[in-house]
Amino acid sequence: MGQAQLTLRVSRDVIKARELMRKMAQEAGFGLANQTRLATAISEIARNAIVHGGGGEMSVDLAQGKKTITVVISDQGPGIADIEQAMTDGWSSTGSQGMGLPGAQRIVSSFHVESSPGQGAAVTLKMTE
Repeated sequence: MGQAQLTLRVSRDVIKARELMRKMAQEAGFGLANQTRLATAISEIARNAIVHGGGGEMSVDLAQGKKTITVVISDQGPGIADIEQAMTDGWSSTGSQGMGLPGAQRIVSSFHVESSPGQGAAVTLKMTE
């Protein structure tokens, strides 16, 4: 299982994304702690794509011969007006706890957000064992 795609439209798709991540990380030989970290980060970003972006797509790539998983979650929603502000702990555009983006960033190896107003958002996460 080197690559996978998943459409994110409704809340139960977050569970599917989490299960897919856990399965791929396990198959790649990741330890339980990193399997859990990756699944948690993906849950947060997938939920954001559904809630803020109106749904999106998740693509997963497992590097051949390496314990590295790269995930891109993108949407065509309104985008993020101020990425720096959105990456601040406690900031939320919807009254939530505001831990999704910065929380996910803290628990993966690499994290990048690309967005502009009206153009949607794409979050790239990478986990290396």
